[in-house]
Amino acid sequence: MLEIRKFLPEDKDQIGEILHAIVKKGDAFAYSPSSSKEELLDYWLAKTKRTYSAIQDGRVVGTFFMQDNQPGLGSHIVNAGYATLPGNYGKGVGRAMGLFSIDEARRLGYKAMQFNIVVKTNERAVRLWQEIGFKIIGEIPEAFQHSTLGLVNAYIMHQKL
Repeated sequence: MLEIRKFLPEDKDQIGEILHAIVKKGDAFAYSPSSSKEELLDYWLAKTKRTYSAIQDGRVVGTFFMQDNQPGLGSHIVNAGYATLPGNYGKGVGRAMGLFSIDEARRLGYKAMQFNIVVKTNERAVRLWQEIGFKIIGEIPEAFQHSTLGLVNAYIMHQKL
């Protein structure tokens, strides 16, 4: 059974491990592969974000944050970032976090959700977001420095809530 709840301080080390494992590959997140766990956690757990943990069998298997996409007059659109523990891909963790975050964003009064950079070559993520209702509304040429493919395009994805 997967439980999704607000981040608790005791989740911090496991979230750091998840983020570090993903970022060091350099194929999905814009953070530098040389980023330390502390740098990643400082960003992921910033006070401007609402951070959540996905727990299975007492272990953090995924995490996501939500924040205003823009300040002031753009704050009715929420932005989010997601990370699933490697080895748990394809088990429904990302889908569960995505669906939970959509419901949570609605509950919080947001009118839409937007992802500012979804790496085009991350086909698993692109497919998941499309399956749960996101549309590609733009493509940014050479927006991401992929660790093995070089410069690749990224999508802007959006869903009205």
